[in-house]
Parts: sequence; structure tokens; C-alpha cells
Amino acid sequence: MPTELTKVNYVTAATATGAGRAGHVTSADGLIDFDLGKPGSTTEPTVNPETLFAAGYAACFQGALANRAKTKGVDTSDSKVTAHVSFGPSEDGGFGLAVELEVEIPGVDPAQAQELLELAHQFCPYSKATRDNIVVTLTAV
Repeated sequence: MPTELTKVNYVTAATATGAGRAGHVTSADGLIDFDLGKPGSTTEPTVNPETLFAAGYAACFQGALANRAKTKGVDTSDSKVTAHVSFGPSEDGGFGLAVELEVEIPGVDPAQAQELLELAHQFCPYSKATRDNIVVTLTAV
């Protein structure tokens, strides 16, 4: 059963036009306005939906990590979250995603770092949105 919002704090929008992965995207605020390219293009580096998803997930998880770490009295201001997003054929005959969240928290022992990752994963809106839909691996480095 989906979790309902109790209050809307923010709304944004983005529009894709053209040929999907080889089209163009713009955001309502104008901060995003560029052509897309298919993943793995070697002719010219381009942004693709997986790159945008990786950036969003990494930033969201970073915020969730800071929030959950604060409840434990741990400072994560020097931490780094990298979202590795994989794209490829899936078992159902279509295509799908998988994510590895690689997190570095300087000065925190591995066991506590893993605990914080698990807490952040339960709290992060991107993690909630992907839960039980794609494989998400949490790696403390």
C-alpha cells in the first residue's frame, strides 16, 4: 500500500520532448535545459535519464543520512554518497535499473556506518520509491 503525503512541501516539474532518450528535457524552473543521449554513447558525452536519477538519488540519500546520523549524534558533513545506477534488460523482458549506493563517512567505524546507511535507506524518499521494485545495494567504504 502506498504511503500518502500528509502535506506537500514542494512541487516541481520537468518536461521531455522529442525522441525520449535522444530528446530534450527542461525543468519548470529553467535550471535543466539540455539534450539527452542514449546511455553508453561513445561519440559525445551526453546526459541520460540514469545520470539524472543517480544525481537525484545520491543527493536525497545524503540528506537522509545526515538526518538519521544527527539522531545518533554523528556528524556526516564530510561524508560522500555515490549512486551507481545500472540500466539493462530485466527478467520480465523489458528494461530495468539497479543501484549501488556507495557511502563514505570519515571517522565512523564500519559497523556504525552500515547501521547509518540502513537507517537512511528506511528514511530516504528515493529509497522508499524504489523499495521492492529494484535492487538497491548499500556499501559503506
